[in-house]
Amino acid sequence: METYNDIYLGSRRKLRAAGIAAHDLEARLIVAHAAGKSKEELISSSRMFVTDPAIKRAVDAMLARRLSGEPVAYIVGEWEFYGLPMTVDESVIVPRVDTEVLAEVVIKLMKRRGWRTRVIDLCAGSGCVGLAIAANVPNCRIVLSDVSERALAVCRVNMLRNNLSRHVTAIEVDVMEAPPSLLGAFDAIVSNPPYIPTRDLETLDASVRDFEPLQALHGGPDGLYFIRAIASNWAALLKPAGNIVLECGAGQAGEVREIFEDSGFKDIKTYPDTLGIERVVVGTLK
Repeated sequence: METYNDIYLGSRRKLRAAGIAAHDLEARLIVAHAAGKSKEELISSSRMFVTDPAIKRAVDAMLARRLSGEPVAYIVGEWEFYGLPMTVDESVIVPRVDTEVLAEVVIKLMKRRGWRTRVIDLCAGSGCVGLAIAANVPNCRIVLSDVSERALAVCRVNMLRNNLSRHVTAIEVDVMEAPPSLLGAFDAIVSNPPYIPTRDLETLDASVRDFEPLQALHGGPDGLYFIRAIASNWAALLKPAGNIVLECGAGQAGEVREIFEDSGFKDIKTYPDTLGIERVVVGTLK
């Protein structure tokens, strides 16, 4: 009879042999999910024997899905972002650690602005960015928006999961259209929009290309289709000296800077991600 640690080690070996970089973390997540335990509970019970054969069958089934390329976040149904647990499914992209830079920038900006700030998160997906802001900026009101009804359903689950429903709302919005007049004014517009150029879609890792939603990735021929629309169409919702804060792809920051300048923004700054890539661009409304 195997222990939890035996099953974990066997899972880790299979993932490592398949070339999965985060084999240690992913094996732990899979076994913990199959056993109905947290990662901490799994560690504390690592030497216990697994008496329920259904747990081993569940682990094997999840490993097969992972080895086929499916992201582990979809397999276990959740991921962590900025210290918050996020429910995810195939209707939203998996939150990335690099996107935490986007949340961090807006959190610092809103804390400097003081109380009762308002932020709209466009193309919100799982809602991870807006919810991270709401959890870390006192009295900040957040509007999560997306064109996908399924994504908005995930947003609402995450609002409840993190006890943030009092400060956050979710609405259906298409950023390619004029903003609804009843939304009111905001201190900041934040977005992690689709920004992958058409030519680069086929070069994406199979776990992204084959499983994550295309509409949340594809940014048009040059990757800047949505960024142009947000900068030109949504600035009207900003309060005086309000901020636009967008994530962009590698090598796009210079072009995004020009788009911001053409749309009437000043004091434009960029911020690098964990690999030193200029990932976040910030502009202030003139």
